Amino acid sequence: MKRRQFIKYLSILSMVSLSSFVADKKSKKKSKHRQFNSPNFKNGAFQNQIPTPQLTIEKNPFFAMMAFVFSKKERATPISLIPSVQTDLLQLNPSEDVMIWFGHSSYFFQIDGKRILVDPVFSGYGAPVSFMNKAFKGTSTYTAAMMPNIDLLLLTHDHYDHLDYDTMKKLRPRIGKIICGLGVGAHLEDWCFDATNIQELDWEETTQFGDWKLTATPARHFSGRGIQRNNTLWLSFVLATNKYKIFIGGDSGYGPHFANIGAAHGPFDLALLEQGQYNKRWCHIHMMPTEVMQAVKDLKVKRLFAGHNSKFKLSDHPWDEPMLKLAENCKIEGIQNLTPTIGELVYLGRSKQEFSEWWRGLN
Repeated sequence: MKRRQFIKYLSILSMVSLSSFVADKKSKKKSKHRQFNSPNFKNGAFQNQIPTPQLTIEKNPFFAMMAFVFSKKERATPISLIPSVQTDLLQLNPSEDVMIWFGHSSYFFQIDGKRILVDPVFSGYGAPVSFMNKAFKGTSTYTAAMMPNIDLLLLTHDHYDHLDYDTMKKLRPRIGKIICGLGVGAHLEDWCFDATNIQELDWEETTQFGDWKLTATPARHFSGRGIQRNNTLWLSFVLATNKYKIFIGGDSGYGPHFANIGAAHGPFDLALLEQGQYNKRWCHIHMMPTEVMQAVKDLKVKRLFAGHNSKFKLSDHPWDEPMLKLAENCKIEGIQNLTPTIGELVYLGRSKQEFSEWWRGLN
């Protein structure tokens, strides 16, 4: 069994390396002027604000991956079907302000009749190839074909579990404005998106979307769709509408940027943070459970939704551990924790809304 896993891993690594080489040759045709002139681009790559080793135990990435591949994983993938609610997005009341979670880190918002999509992945896998990192059973109930016309697409970074080629290709005719980090637009142009609809931002840059204000804020992570790393910028977003201030965290390890964002832009009516796929091996690029609580305090958040869980296996913790720990920690800290199932409507204008702890009792 372990031999088969090893061979499978090597074949996947070869495929990813080849696809990365081809994609990089295409991207080199694009202008790199803004990337090269960014204060966050140094020594040929984008840098985090503080030193951020991707691995904390094994120094060699190959041996680190081997340790992860062959480590014992208790209940990392659910046996049970993950529950969901089927909401018809085409029939939403345009006067209602809502959020919908699609599992992992994909979200839909409707605010003031405008429709926003964040990091959509509807292909059923979060990887460069379809047989790798398949979605948990029951989590692929929403498809690109079910999406309405999208006024604004936000992309936090270019990892496969946040930026999916198949999904983007199918959504292309229905997407209006796209806002992403420096360099990410090159992927989209390669995929035949109109460059005039794409706006790339550096950290701390602000743009207007109608009468809304959107600011790109730092995250502590990395980027890349293959072997080449950090040639595009990862970020978080502060979305300030006429009614709400929302923090969209993307992927991030804990760091002083949360307190800085809270001081400059908080308090927030809602924060979308990650809680899942953590591991001591990569604790600087994904928050550990207790760090999420500190980030909430730093940001001055009224309501929390924590994603990056319940769809893809990217670590070795039990699949339901993030939700169990989050519920316990939020109860201790007195934090309002939103726990909708996939597809369930979250009403942004309601200060109180009851949700079930849907993961309890599932195997």
